[in-house]
Amino acid sequence: MKKIVLILVLIGIVLPMKAQDPIQLDEIVVKAMNYKYLSAVENSEAPVPIWNVEKEAAMFDVTDSDVYLDDFNLYQVTFRIPDGVMVVAYDQDGEIIKTIERFKNYQLPEDVSKALKDRYPKWQVVKDLFLVTYSQKKGADKMYKIKLKNGKETIRVKMDQNGNVL
Repeated sequence: MKKIVLILVLIGIVLPMKAQDPIQLDEIVVKAMNYKYLSAVENSEAPVPIWNVEKEAAMFDVTDSDVYLDDFNLYQVTFRIPDGVMVVAYDQDGEIIKTIERFKNYQLPEDVSKALKDRYPKWQVVKDLFLVTYSQKKGADKMYKIKLKNGKETIRVKMDQNGNVL
């Protein structure tokens, strides 16, 4: 008796699965846009808000924008976060041609912090500015402008992402 009930339950479960009609889904197109930009600006130590806005800019499709017209060759889009701004130039196909990025008072990368401590041991960071410029031809250039203070003295230092003084 138990076997008969078990067989009926299995038939009741399997039979409706076979009776379902296949549904035709819409076609999905995947485009690898702006991967060169993301590779050029990639930084594992970048704060999350900066990395998020860079990803958002790379995924932004200017061709889906309300202001898109085939007549224009260049589109400028500004992305803002609380302590930074990013201006991106896209071509008519939606590829990033160049960017100018400016972010203030985010945590400095370990290499930059270590270089500051080694070179300026008694100085405190008062302000910092992270600047990124990207172009398709030259790639990404990253620079930190740092304001240091020691008592009443103040100096400004420019460093690259590896902690080298410029």
